[in-house]
Amino acid sequence: MTCTLCPRNCKAERAPDRPGGVCGQPAAPVVARAMLHRWEEPCLVGEHGAGAVFFSGCNLRCVYCQNKPISQGGVGKPVTVPRLREIFRELVALGASCLDLVTPTHFAPAILEALGEEPWPVPVVWNCGGYESVSTLQSLEGKVQVYLPDLKYALPGPAGKYSAAPDYFGRAAPAILEMFRQTGPCRMENGLLKSGVLIRHLLLPGELENTRRVIDWIAGTFRSGDVLFSLMSQYTPQPGASGKLSRRVTRAEYRAAAEYMANCGITDGYTQERTSAKEEYTPDFDLSGI
Repeated sequence: MTCTLCPRNCKAERAPDRPGGVCGQPAAPVVARAMLHRWEEPCLVGEHGAGAVFFSGCNLRCVYCQNKPISQGGVGKPVTVPRLREIFRELVALGASCLDLVTPTHFAPAILEALGEEPWPVPVVWNCGGYESVSTLQSLEGKVQVYLPDLKYALPGPAGKYSAAPDYFGRAAPAILEMFRQTGPCRMENGLLKSGVLIRHLLLPGELENTRRVIDWIAGTFRSGDVLFSLMSQYTPQPGASGKLSRRVTRAEYRAAAEYMANCGITDGYTQERTSAKEEYTPDFDLSGI
């Protein structure tokens, strides 16, 4: 395939068994782990956990990525489309509250084939970095019930510096609007999100203004109850981190961000304790469940 699935539009030749492009992956799926994941937002976890499938590769190059072994390090195991479908079924059989597809964009055609035509008994969640192509999202309509995008940046400076994507907001904003067009306002049943958009934002140390601009866009774009918003504090310095990224978010920074969120009228969502900035909340990518 000549790949145009994401905003990089790199046109790499990705064969089923030959990697290429910014994501560094072949066209056939590569998976690092499948598991019941209990560290997503409560509305996705339920009683037993979200049925997370961690795909390898990523179209972003975030210097602070906590999943770097799979996003940039090549860890993962190739699987066939029939096996991927079996993995989905196994997670549902284990009691997963949803199918949580983590960093799936570069495998969208294979994932659509694995999902098939019939509806699944739990919501399908598209858990992505927000740097999405509207045309690829349009191909998912009717197959994805919950979109779980990051909105990492509203400012081009940190987007370019930390993720090699200065055009991030210009791509992410219309992508999120397309997600909302497909799902409509959030629909909850018994405390679980059945359809809708849940936007995540990770507060970075020293980048409070970027967070404020993200919150401004959400508050100015959506009505109360349209989307959920998760303000995350779990940034953890990675090996070799320097400058602002060499430390964790301070209590004062997170308090200021949470207060700004509330003052902007965003009350539908989640905030985190600073104790969530722990390495043990990142799974071991040991190829289990594959």
